[in-house]
Amino acid sequence: MRDAPRRVLRYLAQCSIEIAGPILEKNEAFDASDLSHIVEKVSAEHRTIIAGRKVVSPVIADRLASVGEPTAIRKLFENKGATLSEHAVDVLVARSRKEEEFCALLIKRLELKPAQAMAMFWWSDGPTRRTILQRHAADRLEMIEMCSDVFAMAAAEGWNDPVARKTLQLIERRQRNRAAIEKSVYDSLEHAITVAAATGMNPEVAQEIGYLAGVKPVTIAKLLSDKGGEGLAVLCKATGLKRPSLRELWLSLKRPLDMGDGKIHPQFTYVMDTYDLLSVAKAQTTLRYWNWSLSSTFSPARLKQSGVEEDEANDEEAFSAARRTANLVFGK
Repeated sequence: MRDAPRRVLRYLAQCSIEIAGPILEKNEAFDASDLSHIVEKVSAEHRTIIAGRKVVSPVIADRLASVGEPTAIRKLFENKGATLSEHAVDVLVARSRKEEEFCALLIKRLELKPAQAMAMFWWSDGPTRRTILQRHAADRLEMIEMCSDVFAMAAAEGWNDPVARKTLQLIERRQRNRAAIEKSVYDSLEHAITVAAATGMNPEVAQEIGYLAGVKPVTIAKLLSDKGGEGLAVLCKATGLKRPSLRELWLSLKRPLDMGDGKIHPQFTYVMDTYDLLSVAKAQTTLRYWNWSLSSTFSPARLKQSGVEEDEANDEEAFSAARRTANLVFGK
């Protein structure tokens, strides 16, 4: 009954699951306030039923995400009538570090934004990673066209705005660092990788490869230490490296190349397939986003150095996609 007494409904909804179940599942008289109150008072089984209601508002999804019970969250992911707020997805992306099954469920939700997907990439399984790279990587050429007027404005201002300058670097046409090539002991990025394959990867060569590729030390360290190897495919495609260079990079990290019977190791085959699937434009945007987010230094300390006072009520940690991504990836 839609016009049933609300106090009676709230009471019954908190009774044993035999009584509360049908009411929580089917009764449409509850509003967000009622369900928010009920979520905090009942068992995991009750909350799982709430997560499966025909319509779950963003407010209730937030509550369920904050409680974090795997059964209720799985039900929420599978419920097409549920609407997840950006805050709820943020919470669930963070939880997916420990609950790996959440990654494959989150990637199916339309509410997942590219920044959230790119953060989740680092602890996702292979199929989820490939989906992220194919679905959530922006095409640099499209972004350049969209931001053409911003480039002109920034140039007219002498590139004085640090936020605009850093953001536009995400879609710059060149990836490799030409200044680093002129100063390097290696003839090219390819040469550095060939040397690493012959002598083994060490911190000095790794850092040099990062400089030549136009990425920061923390970014190249993350790419080279990642066990999956999809990040290496992104690095090679974005910097114009050919398949032989990807193979040498793989060998330099002492990753298995074959199975010992003449067959190529399946993980390397998977990485090569990922390399082939990526377009250069999307790979460059992905690499630059990782570089920007993982090495983000636009911090409150730098704001103070520039003479801008930090507002405690407007914590940059909570609102900066780059800083939040870095904190998630590195477990801070």
